[in-house]
Amino acid sequence: MINSEERLPFMRFRGVTGIISALLVIASIVSLSVNKLNFGLDFTGGTLLEIGFQEPADLNRVRSSLESEGFGDAVVQNYGTQEDILIRLEPRTDVKAEELGSNILEALRAEFDKTVEMRRIEFVGPNVGDEFIEQGGLAMLTALICILLYIAMRFEWRLAVGAVAALAHDVILTLGLFSFLQLEFDLTVLAALLAVIGYSINDTVVVCDRIRETFRKFAKLTPVQTVNRALTDTLSRTLVTSITTILVLLTLFFLGGPLIHGFATALLFGVVIGTYSSIYIASTVALAFGVSREDLMPPEVEKEGADQDPLQ
Repeated sequence: MINSEERLPFMRFRGVTGIISALLVIASIVSLSVNKLNFGLDFTGGTLLEIGFQEPADLNRVRSSLESEGFGDAVVQNYGTQEDILIRLEPRTDVKAEELGSNILEALRAEFDKTVEMRRIEFVGPNVGDEFIEQGGLAMLTALICILLYIAMRFEWRLAVGAVAALAHDVILTLGLFSFLQLEFDLTVLAALLAVIGYSINDTVVVCDRIRETFRKFAKLTPVQTVNRALTDTLSRTLVTSITTILVLLTLFFLGGPLIHGFATALLFGVVIGTYSSIYIASTVALAFGVSREDLMPPEVEKEGADQDPLQ
C-alpha cells in the first residue's frame, strides 16, 4: 500500500534498477573495448559515394563488380531506398577522389547499364578525420567539465555526485548502444550526444532541486520517503517533457531520412535513458551516500513549522 506521505514508492525498486544499470554499464564498457565505435567517414577519412539506380540495386552484384575492379575494401549499403546505395572506401593516397569516383561509376555502368548515376561524392582526408576525433572529444570533455563545475557549486556534494553519476550513466549507455549495434558514429551523432548531456543534466537538476526543497520542508519524513515524495511531485513535469520530446524524435527517426537517422537514434535513446537515470540513478546514489535533511538545511535557523505539509 502506498504511503500518503511519500506518494509513489520509487525507491522500493532502487536495488533492482541499480543492478540493471550496473550490468548495462559493464556491458557497454565491454562492447566499447571489444567492438569499438563504428566511426563514420567524418572521423576515419576516406571517400563516400552515393549512387542512384533506376531499379532496386543488387548489393551482392555491386560488391562483386567493385571487387573485380580492385575495390574489394568498399563498404556497400542501401541508402534510404532500394534504388540508392552508399559506397564507402578507405583513404587512398595514390588516386584523387574525383578519379576514384569516375572509376567506380564506370565499373558499375559496365556491369549494369548507363542509367547508373553519381548523386554525390565526398572526400575526407585521414588528417582531417583525426582532427575531428580530437575536437569532438574536447567538445564533450569541455561540456562535462562545465557541467561538473555547475553541479558542484549548485548542490550539496551527495546530490552532486548523484547527478554526475546519472550523467556518466547516460553517456556510457548511449555509446554502448552504438558500439553494440555497430551504428555509424559521425559528427551528427556526436552533436546528439552533446544534446543528450544537456537534456539529462537539465532533468536531473530539476529532480535534485525538488529533493533538496522537500528535505527542507518535511522534517518528519525519512530520507527514502522524502525522495519518493520529491520524485512524485516532479513526475508530471518529467513525463510531459519526455513524451513531447520523444514524439518529435520519433517523427525525425521515421520520416527524417537517413542523413539524420543516427542523430535521431542517439537522441531518442538518450532521452529515454536520461529520464530513467534522473529518477533512479541520481537519487539512488545520493541515498547510498547518506543524504539527510541536516546536510541540506541552509545556514540560518530553521523556520517554525518547516515540517508541516502546506497542502494539509
